[in-house]
Amino acid sequence: MNYSTQILKAADSDLDQLMDEREAASILCYSVRALQNWRHRGGGPKFVKVSARSVRYRRRDLLEWVEARIVANTSE
Repeated sequence: MNYSTQILKAADSDLDQLMDEREAASILCYSVRALQNWRHRGGGPKFVKVSARSVRYRRRDLLEWVEARIVANTSE
């Protein structure tokens, strides 16, 4: 069982919890500005557009985004 799977099982009830971009950036160890750039350019985790000026992230989407980027070596 890999690390992300363990996290998913441990936090099953919290997977759909919405968080603001500051919390999401903290979980991913990136800046809020990086999340904003990804939203604009594409390539970042899925997000929920609550209003024209407000976005939220689901924990589930952050973990899936990380899981999709796990590689075994630099040639992947």
